[in-house]
Amino acid sequence: MNNQQAVTADRADGATGDGERDGPRHAEMELVVVTGVSGGGRSTVARALENVGYYVVDNLPQALMVTMAELAYRSGGATRRTAMVLDVRSRAFSTDLAGAVRALRERGFRPHVVFVDADDEVLIRRFESVRRSHPLQGEGRLADGIAAERSLLAGARAESDVLIDTSQLNVNQLRARVEELFGTPDVRTLRITVLSFGFKYGLPPDADFVVDARFLPNPFWVPELRDHTGLQPDVSAYVLGQPGAQTFVSGYAELIGASAAGFEREGKRYLTVAVGCTGGKHRSVAIGEALAGRLRDAGLAAHAQHRDLGRE
Repeated sequence: MNNQQAVTADRADGATGDGERDGPRHAEMELVVVTGVSGGGRSTVARALENVGYYVVDNLPQALMVTMAELAYRSGGATRRTAMVLDVRSRAFSTDLAGAVRALRERGFRPHVVFVDADDEVLIRRFESVRRSHPLQGEGRLADGIAAERSLLAGARAESDVLIDTSQLNVNQLRARVEELFGTPDVRTLRITVLSFGFKYGLPPDADFVVDARFLPNPFWVPELRDHTGLQPDVSAYVLGQPGAQTFVSGYAELIGASAAGFEREGKRYLTVAVGCTGGKHRSVAIGEALAGRLRDAGLAAHAQHRDLGRE
């Protein structure tokens, strides 16, 4: 479609002059339309898209697709990556998804249509496992509802850009597939926070690992170091120069590095490693900085934070 045709389409729909000028730029927006059979995994796809930074609108009436896309485009920021999830259970659902997608394209948008499917036998097992009926089943059998929905969605399936068959995929595999298709490498990477803290102030509630650095001599009892913190070179050198300190840091770096890939496969995107000492001023800060550095050297996205620094 050329620009003149796009402008003509905008005028036919009553668009404003601003809308006409925006048309060619709509293609810059990352727009995904998700539909598919009930029980196929639409909800998992929606959550995965949220994980990679999409603004997700669930159960959107098909008639509002163009309006929603325009609003998202004009809002800018995070909504420039928007996903619309269409559900056959919506009263406003129609069989003309192809027409709705065509209307988006006439406005200059370039939507990616994702259709989520699965074998009938798999769908039946999924519905039976949660003990609920199919939304189109009515008084008939579960298989009747699945067949009715397939007929309703036949056009949408044929028009899809991406077809994901979830018959042999578990939740984690489906999520990883969506992130592979629509995520950026940075978004899919596990991000590790090494958080220093003082045991006297309590454990961090979001800690995945808790590391205790209190086996090392406390710089608090060294007069020239007492008023300094673990961020300062003299304290850091003192702490890391103690017997066992470097082995301690190396051991935990290897442990976290060995488990990072597994956490990513299981869908975890943020990992908190809490390093504690008595007050969170000297030992935990120095060890935390050293551990974060070792993790970065190993190619992991890690940074250090210090919860209780300055409380003493």
